[in-house]
Amino acid sequence: MMKRIIFILISVIALASCRSDMQGNDALLDRGIKVFRYDRLQYEATAMNSIAAVQRMSLDCPQATRILIEDVLMLGKVDDPNINERMCAYYTDSVLFRLMLDAEEKFDDMRPLEEALTEGFKKLKEEVPSIPIPSIYSQISALNQSIVVGDSLLGFSIDKYMGEDYPLYKKYYYAYQRRSMKPERILPDCFTFYLMSQYPFGWEKGHRTLFDVIMHQGKINWVVRKILGMKSNAEMLGYTKEETEWCKKNEKALWNWMISKKHLDSTDPMIIRAYTHPDPNIILKGELIPPVVGIWIGMQLTEKFMKQHPDISVEALLECEDFRHLTLE
Repeated sequence: MMKRIIFILISVIALASCRSDMQGNDALLDRGIKVFRYDRLQYEATAMNSIAAVQRMSLDCPQATRILIEDVLMLGKVDDPNINERMCAYYTDSVLFRLMLDAEEKFDDMRPLEEALTEGFKKLKEEVPSIPIPSIYSQISALNQSIVVGDSLLGFSIDKYMGEDYPLYKKYYYAYQRRSMKPERILPDCFTFYLMSQYPFGWEKGHRTLFDVIMHQGKINWVVRKILGMKSNAEMLGYTKEETEWCKKNEKALWNWMISKKHLDSTDPMIIRAYTHPDPNIILKGELIPPVVGIWIGMQLTEKFMKQHPDISVEALLECEDFRHLTLE
């Protein structure tokens, strides 16, 4: 009983901060980013069968709740009759409930992540002064979207980052999917998807080729790597030592092969997917090419571009869309 009272007290205190911390502003950096534990409201609503907690989710954190119900879980409209009961019933599935318990235990302490988010957004703000700082929250998405971005909001799903050896993942996911489902990927994923929301890819006519796509994704991943202080493009993409060595050894051969096959100018969705999807399915010289190798190529080209133009700011890079003169030859 005492644990229940303490948990509810913590939830109420967190809820009191929801009204302010769920409003993105630059002042968040001054006092340090705090991750709002929306997942704990979800836990209280489910584990304790608290309709009051569900109502508070809707009343005090309406945008996060709308995104969860309508876009992540796709249970209907947030103002549908009985939507609260429907959401509670959804989370009472025994497998999902076990996942929720494990996630709450694994992510009990958010302080290291909060410090890293604060430092990363401070560096991003230095590079891109005009960028707004979002409020950040954690949630349980029922193994749906890893990252969600709304108006001044950035949410990450702790149930999607339990570690690649988490038993439930092995039952439902391929190995190539599990490799990115670990806690250390939360930080780069948050920044990558947030920047993509701020600088969306333009699908204008004449700007839809594989080259356009890998340069857009490549420059954003390169910027994230820079602000997070990662040593290499391979580290940013989570490559193994073997994959990193393969890329170094075969960079020019791969580039020339892409040119010879006319892949860089292709707008075929299947070709674009082959270079940007984590499932490695391209074979060169009898070997499988590392996953998302197109994004790695885009990062390599971005790095070359920035060395050629040392006076260009990161903000100008993110706004730039013309990279046609670049080559790895």
